[in-house]
Amino acid sequence: MIYSELRQLALSMMRKEQPGHTLQATALVHEAYLRLARSRNLDIADKAMFYRAAAVSMRRILIEHARGRKTLKRDGGDRIDLDPAAFGSAIANERLLELHDALDRLAAVDPRQATLVELRFFAGLSNEEIAEILETSARTVKREWAHARAWLRGELES
Repeated sequence: MIYSELRQLALSMMRKEQPGHTLQATALVHEAYLRLARSRNLDIADKAMFYRAAAVSMRRILIEHARGRKTLKRDGGDRIDLDPAAFGSAIANERLLELHDALDRLAAVDPRQATLVELRFFAGLSNEEIAEILETSARTVKREWAHARAWLRGELES
């Protein structure tokens, strides 16, 4: 069951990566599982904790992979569109690193919104699923998502 959940998260994340990405969804699942298995504080019976830990773990793996493949030249990269309709589009490694850094800054300002972005953007969960995990309403998730998205856009465009 855990593998199935991780596989769905990995497939969701890999759809956002550039075509020809050298990291495969299966490798992402295996690496995330190894990291989660090493964590002594993780309670996999807690769905919210599981999704949060899995999304964070996969995000870190993708960031490490992007850093490893980062080139010396910058071509401007692709613009990261935080619109859910554009989630299927590829993200250049450099832009993914910029999003990662901006998300870390958001976590310092508002950890809950950073968690929401991780669950929505990286894990691909719906407002209803996120509301259940964060124990709030889907309407609150929608409002906070709009705020977090605007904040991140401001950070990424500056």
